[in-house]
Amino acid sequence: MPAETVIAIFDIGKTNKKLFLINTDYKIIFERSARITETIDEDGDACEDIKSLTAWVFDALREVSALEQYDITAINFSTYGASFVCLDETGNTVTPLYNYLKEYPEVLKRKFYSAYGGEEEFSYNTASPVLGSLNSGMQLYRIKYEKPELFARIKYALHLPQYFNYLFTAKMLSDITSVGCHTNLWDFQKNEYHNWLRQEGVIEKLAPLFPADKVTKTSLPGENYVVGSGLHDSSAALIPYLLNFHQPFVLISTGTWCISLNPFNSTPLTRYELANDCLCYLSYHGSAVKASRLFAGFEHEQQVNRIAHHFNQTSVKYQCMKFDPEIILKLQTGHKLTSNHKIGRTILKQSIFAQRDMQSFASDEEAYHQLILDIVTLQLASTQLVIEGTEVTRIFVDGGFSKNAVYMNLLASFFPGHEVYAASVAQATAIGAALCIHSHWNKKALPNDIIELKYYTSKSIK
Repeated sequence: MPAETVIAIFDIGKTNKKLFLINTDYKIIFERSARITETIDEDGDACEDIKSLTAWVFDALREVSALEQYDITAINFSTYGASFVCLDETGNTVTPLYNYLKEYPEVLKRKFYSAYGGEEEFSYNTASPVLGSLNSGMQLYRIKYEKPELFARIKYALHLPQYFNYLFTAKMLSDITSVGCHTNLWDFQKNEYHNWLRQEGVIEKLAPLFPADKVTKTSLPGENYVVGSGLHDSSAALIPYLLNFHQPFVLISTGTWCISLNPFNSTPLTRYELANDCLCYLSYHGSAVKASRLFAGFEHEQQVNRIAHHFNQTSVKYQCMKFDPEIILKLQTGHKLTSNHKIGRTILKQSIFAQRDMQSFASDEEAYHQLILDIVTLQLASTQLVIEGTEVTRIFVDGGFSKNAVYMNLLASFFPGHEVYAASVAQATAIGAALCIHSHWNKKALPNDIIELKYYTSKSIK
């Protein structure tokens, strides 16, 4: 029996590292995952162990390459963002893979923004809120001024997906999806690298941009597969939707963060949007994707634990809570503390549920419905920031909240003029990375059935 043609996708998250084999029908037929213990950088801060991660990638690929039932014809990568791997002239790493949560020196931050127009103006031009180390360009700026000798040794700084491409191709590449995600690198007004990179001598340490939908050949002896340049994970997860739906839509990707992504909003980011946690990504074709963020998944987890503790329940109970419209009607008419989403012109960072007295609820079901009502009130405001002024008629929700009946029914009722769907793509990030280079490894037509949809009506509350 001939070996089955597959693509190998490395999907590298902060916690879980995964290798998938995906066949030509875009079915995941093999999965291997690992958790790699963090190490520390020179300051004692936790960071990714790049050596162990590199070893795991090669070990995992070696394992699946030995399986005779699969013919690996291509490889691609998707990873978390804000992650530079710095290499010297010989291609060896010269810095740790710094954690994007690493605290950024206030003095250095003030020096940077005062030199380049101030926080508001600079953030407006780069569509990057001030996020410290999470603005990956700031990591290179810090090395330059804190460790100038080390900065001089850096030949290329590659974002993590492109570092993996380098391991397999020996080519130094940059990718627009990694450059264009809250990095402080890209000037969205001019559609090019920001001028500060030239003034600070950083531009020459960035490898040439390479199209995300193109491939290069592996440099490993005895192998003949092609290799994609790699993608930022948020951009990769959007690809299945971009290829399957051509009418304007917004995707609310839910997890710890709930990120509303509108690839059909090309208007420049406004200062008001920026002040309310909006930013822009670049799609794999280089077009701007306006996005708004809400820390709702984190809040949900914290407040569910609070509800469970007060009512002496297990938090697992709320993973499959049924929607009860009667409870919502009672809450909307009887509660003294109404749901709110703003202070002045600023959208709240978290809902007002933390201020609510658990004693005021007759049951944990009632408390949970109030929590989701408060969260969806904020979600409405957050998502409207990227919908306003566009022709979006459909909203897709993927991730954890897409399986939450209370959330989905309330969201549909809050967007009566839109079609609201719970969407499911098994391992959307990995599938997106495979779809991105489809024509280079797959002779079949692009699939149109990889996204499962469940429609929620806006009439869920009478």
